[in-house]
Amino acid sequence: MSKGDNEKETQTEAATGPSPRKGRLPRAGVIGGILSAVALVAAGGGLVSAASLTPQNPASRQLEAPVAAVPAGSSVGVCPGPARLLEGTPVGTDPQFSPESATAKTAVSAAVLGSSAGIIPGSRLAPLKGAPLAEIAPGAAPTASAPAASAPPARTPVLVAGVLPQREVDNISVLSADAQNNHQAAAGAVLSYTAEDGDLQGSAAAACQQPGNDLWLVGANTALGRSAVLNLTNASSTPATVSLDLFGSEGPIQAPGSRGLLVAPGSSRSIILAGLAPGQERLGVRVRSTGGPVAAVIQQSVLRGLTPGGVDFITPGTAPSVSQVAAGLDIQDPAALAALKAKPGFADAGPALEVAVPGATDAVVEIKLYGPDGQKALPGGGVVTAKAGAVTEVSLAGVPAGTYTVAASSDVSFAATARLTRGLQAGDAADIAFSAASARLGSQHIVAVPRAGDRQLVLGAPAGRATVTYTPITADGKIRTAGTADIAGGTTVSIKIPADVGGSPLVGYVVSAAGDPAYGALVLARDGRQDISAVALAPEAAGQRQVPVTLGY
Repeated sequence: MSKGDNEKETQTEAATGPSPRKGRLPRAGVIGGILSAVALVAAGGGLVSAASLTPQNPASRQLEAPVAAVPAGSSVGVCPGPARLLEGTPVGTDPQFSPESATAKTAVSAAVLGSSAGIIPGSRLAPLKGAPLAEIAPGAAPTASAPAASAPPARTPVLVAGVLPQREVDNISVLSADAQNNHQAAAGAVLSYTAEDGDLQGSAAAACQQPGNDLWLVGANTALGRSAVLNLTNASSTPATVSLDLFGSEGPIQAPGSRGLLVAPGSSRSIILAGLAPGQERLGVRVRSTGGPVAAVIQQSVLRGLTPGGVDFITPGTAPSVSQVAAGLDIQDPAALAALKAKPGFADAGPALEVAVPGATDAVVEIKLYGPDGQKALPGGGVVTAKAGAVTEVSLAGVPAGTYTVAASSDVSFAATARLTRGLQAGDAADIAFSAASARLGSQHIVAVPRAGDRQLVLGAPAGRATVTYTPITADGKIRTAGTADIAGGTTVSIKIPADVGGSPLVGYVVSAAGDPAYGALVLARDGRQDISAVALAPEAAGQRQVPVTLGY
């Protein structure tokens, strides 16, 4: 019999009398036992009362970790510099660049949303060092009574924005906007590059990015005739030490010189990826920084013999996850694409999804394409096994021409970027573009739009119905009447961007989404040319954050 059973039997006997299996105790013994039990209970109660009254040792108290409010900081977006051609065949981290082509043009367009009181945050476009290139709005000067940034909201919201319609640049630039009422300013900028001659003819575009300490870039190519230059920029006042993790077509690449790269405050550094991972048709790069955060972008270009094959910027996508979505995939005629890709040297001349699996387990990835009238099946079935520690390319050709959203899912985390192409004749100049996987749309995404070209806002809802509003911002700083896109689940909607709204040039949009997850991208082209570029919509502005504070020593 267990100790518990003995205790239960003792309790039962105390309540109902002795068990029939045992002899009866004398009456005096029973009375004595009851008195003893009463005394013990009373003593126990006294002990409990005494314990509750005795002050506890402070070291034994349970303390909840306090939460501290962290004020919102300035909004910072780092815009890459113009695309530049490498001089000769340099290697290392200090490349030389040839002069740009005579027709190359690079410009930044930006927009900063004002508060409900009609106050535009202090904002400017500036180089990494030196005086601002352009002031969008002056900083608010606090008064003795109340700071301007804390002005109460107006009864009727005043919808205004600070704008920078088109500012030509010749180097890396930074858009910064001051915080308002403990919220980051809602701001956005996009850099666009075009050239009609030279080896880097075509177009390239990239959203000016918020720096980070852990970035993923997928889709680079260092094979013959391909050039990939990683540009790291530190716009902060703290030194950054950067390490690169490289994933090739066969697995991880251990490259001398990929660790401990110092990027000084207010400086940039260029790295020839062919010097670290030569001959890689598929390459993914993880950029990790300690100290200051950095912005990272890969300038990718193609040259097939003497024929330019395009140029674009590969920007960071969302961190590895079991689900990735990229919008704005423009696909050309499938029969003509098949004929072009069959030619030597043109294997990368078609659309594809580049999948990087950083872990030690292979990923079985299911890929779906959603067009204007629903899902389109890929010729291969859309299910592939992506090797662990490597980058796998999945062709997206073979579906009818049109604009799509690509969604991929797996039981193993992966990162992904979609490649777009334009041009179907082997002897003509072509172009490439990359649309990195992005996060779902929320509220108040500021989408700056380049001034010229054929521009489309592409929105996709892979799983369920979503409603997206897009409110134009014009060059006179006005917020115009919003448009609405009701997107059925499993479809993609393309919205042609007009040149002007209300008689003023369009500079950008305020984009907000509701309902099931929706994703978006800008697709940029030029009439009469085979130019193509895509820009995933940047994340929305962040507000005041609360972080737990750990107590200890």
